[in-house]
Amino acid sequence: MKRYCQQGFTLVELVTVLALTAIVATFASYFIAVPVQGYTDLSRRAALVDRAENALQRVGRDLRRALPNSVRIRTNGSIVAVEFLDTLDGVRYRAGPPPSDPNKELDFSAADNAFNSVGPFSGITKPFSSTAVYLSIYNVGVSGANAYELANVITPPGTQIDIVADAIANEDNVTVTPPFQFAYASPGQRLFLVAGPVSYLCDPVGGTLTRYAGYAIASDHSTRDSSAELLAAGATGSMISDAVSGCDFSYAAGAAQRAGLVSARLEVADSGERVALLHQVHVMNVP
Repeated sequence: MKRYCQQGFTLVELVTVLALTAIVATFASYFIAVPVQGYTDLSRRAALVDRAENALQRVGRDLRRALPNSVRIRTNGSIVAVEFLDTLDGVRYRAGPPPSDPNKELDFSAADNAFNSVGPFSGITKPFSSTAVYLSIYNVGVSGANAYELANVITPPGTQIDIVADAIANEDNVTVTPPFQFAYASPGQRLFLVAGPVSYLCDPVGGTLTRYAGYAIASDHSTRDSSAELLAAGATGSMISDAVSGCDFSYAAGAAQRAGLVSARLEVADSGERVALLHQVHVMNVP
């Protein structure tokens, strides 16, 4: 009769193996978890930087197109509102008549309905016709010469603006219906085609930076410094960034010989991480 010997681990051996396995697993998890956590933190910071950078770049691109002396900033509670008049294009108007047609200069002594530009419009497709845009000359942002007042330095709402290539080379003919008298001539003969107002609302409480456009011009900025007011005025909003935890905008208007400067600071946060970026944008304020 054969005898079979039973083989296996003793309890002491099993406990020893479990203890060694736990030690090895602890060290392994330490060496793996720290780099993984570091990579996760780095990825989150990079995403936050990218988010803030993209938002500020968008604001900067818009501000560089602002009508001279149209930037205005207001704080409404926790919300910072930045508004300006967006331009589609800019040219120089004819201050003197061409030899072929003396009527193609812009007349400042009376309402004028047609004149030429010196150099063609390049930011629009011609022929161009619209009642939703404005023409502006010599906006200096003070009473009597403030485009937000919709008088003197800017055509009234609903004015029909037609722009076609003129028979004179490198000139366009501009027709204004009804005729309009600009109050002041620009020293540099600058004429701007204005699309309308644009606002950015930075709301740290709601965590958003939102762009609004497509609404009516108002002289009082306090009626355009909240989302409710802008939407009621017909604006369309598009969120530029979420996770916004702080913002600060300031504006130095500069002078006729010096560009204005907008300083924009945006802070974004996620999972305890905070990133703040500062951009400064030069705004050409020569009217």
